[in-house]
Amino acid sequence: MYENQVSVGAISNTKETLSNASPKEVFDYSLSQLMSDPVLRNASWGFVLYDPKTNKVLSSYNEATPLIPASTTKLLTTDTALSLLGSKFRWVTQLEYSGSIDAEGTLNGNLYIVGSGDPSLGTNKAGASTYGAIASDFLYAIKEKGIKKITGDIILQTAVFKENKLPTLPANIVWLEHQNYFLPVGSTQDIDPRKEKSVVAKKDPFSNKKQYFYISPYTHKLVYADEFEGAWTSTQIAPTPQYLANLLKANLAKSGIIAGKVTEKLVDRDPESRTKITAYHSPMLKDIVYDINQRSDNALSEALLKTVGLQRDGDQTINRGRSVVVEHLRDKNFDTSDLVYMDGSGLSRSHRVTPISQVKFLSAQMKESYYKDFFDSLPIAGQTGTLKKRFFGEAYGQVFAKTGTLNKVKTLAGYVKTRSGKTLAFSFLVNNYAGSVDQVNKKMEYLLDQAINL
Repeated sequence: MYENQVSVGAISNTKETLSNASPKEVFDYSLSQLMSDPVLRNASWGFVLYDPKTNKVLSSYNEATPLIPASTTKLLTTDTALSLLGSKFRWVTQLEYSGSIDAEGTLNGNLYIVGSGDPSLGTNKAGASTYGAIASDFLYAIKEKGIKKITGDIILQTAVFKENKLPTLPANIVWLEHQNYFLPVGSTQDIDPRKEKSVVAKKDPFSNKKQYFYISPYTHKLVYADEFEGAWTSTQIAPTPQYLANLLKANLAKSGIIAGKVTEKLVDRDPESRTKITAYHSPMLKDIVYDINQRSDNALSEALLKTVGLQRDGDQTINRGRSVVVEHLRDKNFDTSDLVYMDGSGLSRSHRVTPISQVKFLSAQMKESYYKDFFDSLPIAGQTGTLKKRFFGEAYGQVFAKTGTLNKVKTLAGYVKTRSGKTLAFSFLVNNYAGSVDQVNKKMEYLLDQAINL
């Protein structure tokens, strides 16, 4: 199918002729009718219906036109996170203490809260606990240890925890192994390659001996060294859980347990021995992705964008996150020539994507190991999320898609399941339409109702 063309064959604009037409002819006719519709006639819009099994466009209009995608951008952000971290990834926030507890319950040492950049921490989203609930659990665990007084401080740090069993560590940072996590201690910039040792050749890479692990800027592989004297990292590491620490300190005081000040210790090249008290685990990544796509949560998706920047390149910034997403898309053969990716949520009106690139991306998703979790995160027509109050016609329960809305922008991209058992990918991007949002929604529903019969 060529851009701007819809094959309507010999169908005339009569009900009699349409009654004898094939489902494909009816669909193409329905699409052609939208071209002259008052709501869309002067709009910039594009549509593609794509068969992932045959890798063919079934029907299209302006398929290669770059358009504002709005919140369908979240499909790209959440896909990158699932691919990079895995569906079962969890962030950890661990409570520890150093020193010893005497017979009177005095902790002669410090409390530590070691975070890992949890984007859902304290939000009460996706099954995450509130700050209040986490602080209460931490307080209970401290009391269970018999601690009645703390002579030291509440020290905050950030780390990468081992329990997710990722095959690598964030690049550009040197990580010191300490107990069940790695602490950031410096930058790999100008690091001496002569001190690098291969992790593969090491029989016991994770021993009790102090060791520094990092992605070599020379070989781009995980290596280790027995010593490190370089500079502190110039990249942005994950923020420490300051609010949680201050809330815990206040709760301790209310319970008569006095502690010192709340302080960060971002660089700790000689960490003291500690004992774990308890740990809070975030929801699994697939649950966070579900929440993002179902509710179109902008804050969580932006936090997730920064997280992928940290987890791959050791830099928790929007700019690095954007680079990671675009490079990930290139690696999976996404046509980025017309892609403009500005943020994780799609709030920027500077975003651009073509309908054809979206459907090919959605088609490729069906071959990914995490496809089920990705698919399950999409709102269902007439039933869940942002589609709960839409699609009460033929497409009810058969469209699984991410919505997008900005001023004079309405978008929808996902999958439609047909009566013949096919799962088709589609993209419907509308910019600068006339009329109301509800009118545009009705046009989308009208067209996808016809797709059910293909």
